[in-house]
Amino acid sequence: MSRLAVTLARRELRAGVRGFRIFLACLILGVAAIAGIGNLGRAVEAGLAAKGQDLLGGDIELRLVQREATAGEEAYIAGKAVAVSTVRQMRAMARRVGGAEGRTLVELKAVDGAYPLYGSLGLEPAQSPTDAFARRDGLPGAAVDAVLLTRIEAAVGDTITLGDAQFRVSAVIAAEPDIGSDAFGLGPRVMIAMADLPATGLLQLGSQISTSYRLKLPPGTDARALAEDLKADQPDAGWRIRNSSNAAPGIRQFVDRLGQFLTLVGLTALVVGGVGVGSAVRAHMATKTRTIAILKSLGAPAGLVFAVFLIQVTAIALVGIAIGLAVGALLPVALGGVIGAALPIPAEIGIYAEPLLLASAFGLVIALLFALWPLARAREVPAAHLFRDLVAPDRVLPRKRYLAMMAALVVILIGLALATANEISFGLYFILGTLGVFVLLRLAGLAVTAIAARLPRPARPGARLALGNLHRPGAATGSVVLSLGLGLTLLVAVALVQFNLQNQVTERLPSAAPSFFFVDIQTDQIEAFTTLVTGIEGTADLKAVPSMRGRITRIKGVPADQYPVKPDGRWALRGDRGVTYAAVPPEGASLSAGAWWPADYRGAPLVSFDAALAEAMDLSIGDRITVNLLGRDIEAEIASLRRIDYTTLTINFALVFSPGMLEAAPHNFLATVRASPEAEPKVFRAVTDRFPNISVIRMKEALETVDGMLRQLALAVQVTASVTLVAGLFVLAGALAAGHRQRLYDAVILKTLGASRAQVLAAFSLEYAVLGLATGLVALGAGTAAAYGVMVGVMRSSFTFDPLIAVLAAAAGIVLTVGLGLAGTWGALAGRPAPVLRSLA
Repeated sequence: MSRLAVTLARRELRAGVRGFRIFLACLILGVAAIAGIGNLGRAVEAGLAAKGQDLLGGDIELRLVQREATAGEEAYIAGKAVAVSTVRQMRAMARRVGGAEGRTLVELKAVDGAYPLYGSLGLEPAQSPTDAFARRDGLPGAAVDAVLLTRIEAAVGDTITLGDAQFRVSAVIAAEPDIGSDAFGLGPRVMIAMADLPATGLLQLGSQISTSYRLKLPPGTDARALAEDLKADQPDAGWRIRNSSNAAPGIRQFVDRLGQFLTLVGLTALVVGGVGVGSAVRAHMATKTRTIAILKSLGAPAGLVFAVFLIQVTAIALVGIAIGLAVGALLPVALGGVIGAALPIPAEIGIYAEPLLLASAFGLVIALLFALWPLARAREVPAAHLFRDLVAPDRVLPRKRYLAMMAALVVILIGLALATANEISFGLYFILGTLGVFVLLRLAGLAVTAIAARLPRPARPGARLALGNLHRPGAATGSVVLSLGLGLTLLVAVALVQFNLQNQVTERLPSAAPSFFFVDIQTDQIEAFTTLVTGIEGTADLKAVPSMRGRITRIKGVPADQYPVKPDGRWALRGDRGVTYAAVPPEGASLSAGAWWPADYRGAPLVSFDAALAEAMDLSIGDRITVNLLGRDIEAEIASLRRIDYTTLTINFALVFSPGMLEAAPHNFLATVRASPEAEPKVFRAVTDRFPNISVIRMKEALETVDGMLRQLALAVQVTASVTLVAGLFVLAGALAAGHRQRLYDAVILKTLGASRAQVLAAFSLEYAVLGLATGLVALGAGTAAAYGVMVGVMRSSFTFDPLIAVLAAAAGIVLTVGLGLAGTWGALAGRPAPVLRSLA
């Protein structure tokens, strides 16, 4: 029977794949999206792996905050490496000398003579780091980011001031090899020699300075094993250790999460395409009703009929998958130059097997899952019933073994989706959300059909025809609502999330945020600083709190890197966190558990902890955490939990310690102030003139930086979400094409009976408009719910509904459905009825 099935399937395919165009288009689009995204993700990972030493600046990096290594620690480090490079980084204010004296916040980086251990520092004009930093005409050199020159209206050769020292701009930084080791920066880069750093006066007690020791190891040394030895040998050093395999954790995490999200979006597009696959197979089987009936009448077993068309569908699916793989694999290669220039790190653009295999698996599972139902149904319907299937379709369920096969395919699909997710919870939520929307739209389609069947028949023929078409046998109502609804739902969700993020940055945050942040205010400067700022007319709400940096090293006595933390709380363990102490609760503090200590408390260390972090770390009142401050571990008991709204951009600390111990530790102050537009330039100039060591962060500039990042991310997500909408349009076209024959018949009959073209168009337009409106409204509700979950549940922020998006979603549903629906019947309305009737005979 298998040979006969293959022979019959091959003969069927000789007629071409005209009925499977939508089938192919959906598979190609979905598979190409998953393959292309996966290939690009692997290219970035390969780039991180190949350039790990360059991005980190060594084989191993040891980073300390607010202190340098002791002589003993330096000797210990030197004994482990063939070369050591020391790099110090901090924020500072750069000011042009002469002219307009422009000034701005910069990320200052001081390097020693061994820098860089790996890679090379690209400078324009081309020169070595030694020449760039050399002293000429009594001034040391500095290499700067080109953005700095634009901001302060300077050029190579001009003089700038950093703290108390002046530097000659000797070059522009064209390529910084160890950029992957740096955190998010609020200002352009300025690079100087380590020997010239003390003259700036920025090395003050308690200043927010990080010192990195990059090690070049002897050939053959296992960097990971040595990193573990360093932790064990120097448990109290308090340094953060990274090796070249994890050179850019922030970039890697961002790429992984974005890749994971985009892959799941591609999978959603493929699932939407699966609806098109099912519609195409169902439409194809409808055209083969007579063939199947004849085969069964001649004694062909039902299993043979099923096998013939399953082989046919599988062969076409394999062709679509192959084309999709080719597009997905070659597109990143073809756009390698453009993609490489847009990425912050080098990517090894190429063709990678794993994402292609994954995309193939997704495509094949989706094709079989959605094709099985119409194929199995055709197998079960008796031959006599097949002849009247179009006007009185049988409600026949497939046999249990086919239902079991479909259930197994669903399990495989979920397993593949979870396998692509770095965080199982994220993948699971995405899958459950997609299934929920899928079920909701399917129910919405059934509801539209049921309501249309129960409404009273309109008196006007056009309206009666439109209403009847919504619930007649073989109506495409369910398929239209489902296919277009999924794409519109995703676009509504993306648009609302983007709107809320943009609203946070451009509207809510500026109204709540201070005008300036002041960093590195020394203890002996705080009084004079306060007097200076408050004395400027137009300033208000000055707040200053003690500030230092600490790293959580133990939770409940368990090393932090071994303690199980939920994904939304892991950020607190990556590097150092801001720490303060206070006798009274911070202004606006909202205690959710526990109580604040007395103002005169001087007992064992207590800490008030972020309630959201406590939930992620499974912490409660009375639990203990250990924080490393300046190389010393301090264990404290959690006395209270606070709900913190970080979106206000006011001074907030996840950890607030009780007074009595930290006052004696070296620290400085962090301050904020609000200023009127007229007072802002006065405050900026007065503080930078009087206190060269204080870094001034303009909130307006910081928000512009964040806004730019959000715009780039939003564009990427919108493009991929559009892939889902395109898939939905393919499916919508397929669903409407499935009823094309019936609609042509209706149209020509109406024209034969005297109906005008305008009347027929009005009837069909009304039908499609109702479908589109229902789809848009359902998609609006589902997309709003999804966006609310992302903003409130994931980002822990407020949610604002945008009415304009509601109108656009409903309008898009109507326009797309009416446009595609009428496109299929226009040809019949434009011509004479007789040729169309003969072609349908």
